[in-house]
Amino acid sequence: MMAFHEVRFPDNISRGARGGPERRTQVVELASGDEERNASWANSRRRYDVAYGIRRADDLAAVVAFFEARNGRLHGFRFKDWSDYKSGLPSQQDTPADQLIGIGDGATTAFQLVKHYSSGAQSWTRTIAKPVEGTARIALGGVEQMSGWSVDPTTGSVTFTAAPGAGVAITAGYEFDVPVRFDSDTLDVTLDIERLGSITSIPLVEIRR
Repeated sequence: MMAFHEVRFPDNISRGARGGPERRTQVVELASGDEERNASWANSRRRYDVAYGIRRADDLAAVVAFFEARNGRLHGFRFKDWSDYKSGLPSQQDTPADQLIGIGDGATTAFQLVKHYSSGAQSWTRTIAKPVEGTARIALGGVEQMSGWSVDPTTGSVTFTAAPGAGVAITAGYEFDVPVRFDSDTLDVTLDIERLGSITSIPLVEIRR
């Protein structure tokens, strides 16, 4: 039975991986030369190749062990995307004002961590389901709250002991992982112990639910 393992892929290997967001767009070229475009996916999906992060025989051994423990594509796991793992800018420390996650109504006590990606007048909101435990900071109306709330590191849900007041902005800062799985049931690797020879692709794909 498939499951999600709350374990992170080795950081020293993920740091050298390649990949990022993928979207699916249908493009139809008309006889006139004009085109019509339609988004097949409402949300992006991330793909990575961790073969580029393997530099030593020991790195490969760690990936093989990790692959076997996940039963290939069967079980999901956490992956740190070094290009996008924080609520704020990469060069800055996270703050409790980084991301707006909701507006209080005096009754709701649970809010989902999200991250907003904006450019010009357009934006896209990403659900953050795998925050890194112990990194979250929460503010109400711009004032950091040191207690009175908790974050579920397996879902990204923020729960308050008392509902935030009506109209109060709820913001958060955090680090997060990407839920992924291996995208192949085969590790096709050629290894020269002396020179660490050719390494084929080891793909990962984001799990969307």
